[in-house]
Amino acid sequence: MTTVDATAHIRARIFSIDTVRGLIMIIMTLDHVRDFLMVPGPSPLAMKTTTVILFFTRWITHFCAPTFVFLSGVSVFLAGQKRSRRQLSLFLLKRGLWLIASDLLIISLIFTFDPTYHILVLEVLWAIGAGMIILSVLIYAPMPVIAAIGIVILFGHNLLDNVTPTPLMTVLFSAVASVIPTGTNRAIVELYAILPWSAPMFLGYVFGTLYADKFDPTRRRQLLTWLGIAFCVLFIILRLANGYGDQSPWHTQQNAAHTFLSFLNVSKQPPSLLYFSVTLGPILLLLAFTEHFQNRFSTICRAYGNVPYFYFIVHLCTIRVINILLIIIQGLPIKFTGFPLVWQADGFGYPLWAIYLFWLLVVAILYLPCKWYGNYKRTHTQWWLSYL
Repeated sequence: MTTVDATAHIRARIFSIDTVRGLIMIIMTLDHVRDFLMVPGPSPLAMKTTTVILFFTRWITHFCAPTFVFLSGVSVFLAGQKRSRRQLSLFLLKRGLWLIASDLLIISLIFTFDPTYHILVLEVLWAIGAGMIILSVLIYAPMPVIAAIGIVILFGHNLLDNVTPTPLMTVLFSAVASVIPTGTNRAIVELYAILPWSAPMFLGYVFGTLYADKFDPTRRRQLLTWLGIAFCVLFIILRLANGYGDQSPWHTQQNAAHTFLSFLNVSKQPPSLLYFSVTLGPILLLLAFTEHFQNRFSTICRAYGNVPYFYFIVHLCTIRVINILLIIIQGLPIKFTGFPLVWQADGFGYPLWAIYLFWLLVVAILYLPCKWYGNYKRTHTQWWLSYL
C-alpha cells in the first residue's frame, strides 16, 4: 500500500466512524426536542395509545445510546495507538470521572431545570463514564479476555431478569429509572445500569482492532457486514420465540401495524440482548457501508460526529433555551412543581409535526458551531480539548 493509498484508507476508516456517529447524534436530537417541547402525553411506546409515527419517532432513537457506547470503545482503542497502556488507563479514568460529573452537574440541571439539584440524573454520559473507568483496568488484560467479558455480559445478563434485585444488582444490572434517596426531597435517578451498558464499550474496544492502520479494509467491511447480519438474524429468531432475550414479550395488538410495533418494542431500560441486537446489527452494517459513502450529507454528519461531547451539551442547552423563550412568549408561568426528570411548564407543548420542524431548526443552528469547533480541535493541542 503506497503512502497515498494508506492515507486514503485511514481517512475513509475514520470518516465512517464520524459519519455514523454524526447521523446518530442528529437522530438523538429529535428525541430530546420531543422531550422538551412536545405536548405531554402517554409514552410513545405504549401500544394502546401510540400511533405508528409517534412510535417510530421514539423508537428510532433507540439506536443512539448503543452507538455512542460502542463507538466510544472503538475510539478508546484508536486513542491507545498513540499512548502507552498506562497513559491510556489514566486518561480513561479521568475521562470517565469527567463524564459522570457532567451528567450529575450539567445534564441534571438542563433536564430538571432545578438549580438546587433535588434530582441528580445518571444518564448516557454516566454509562459511558462508568464503562471507561472499568475499561481503564480491563485494558491490561489480553484482548480475548476483554472480548469474552463483553460477550458474557451482553448475551447473559438477561438470565437475571427474574432474580429479585438487591440495591447493588440494581445499580449494576437492572436500573429502570431507579431512585436512590439522598436526603429529604433529594434523590439520584439512575436510568442506565452500569454493566449491560459497559458490554458494548468492551466489544467496541475489541472491534477497534479492525480499524488498526494495517488491517485490510476489505476484510473489515466483510466482518462488519456479516456480524451486522448475524445480530439482525439473532434478533428475529429470539423475538419470534418470545422467550429469552427481553423482559417484555411481544403480543398481538388491535391491528397488524401495532402488532409489528409490539414486535419491535424491546426493552431499553435496562437494555436487553434483543435491544442491543436490533440496534448494533444495523449500526455495524452502516459502518461497513459508509466507508465508501462520501457526499454532502456524510460531510454534514461528520461535522457533528467529530465533536460528540460538545454537540451533546450544546444541543441540550439550545433546546432548553428555545423551550424557555417559547414559554415566555406564550406568557406561561415558570414555576417548579414536583421533581420531574424533564421539567416542563404547565400548559406548554407543541404537536408532533411542529417537533419535527424544531428538530431541523436545532440541527441547522448547531452546524456551523460544530464545524468551527471540529476545525479548532484539529489545529490546537490544549490538554482540555481531550475532554470536550
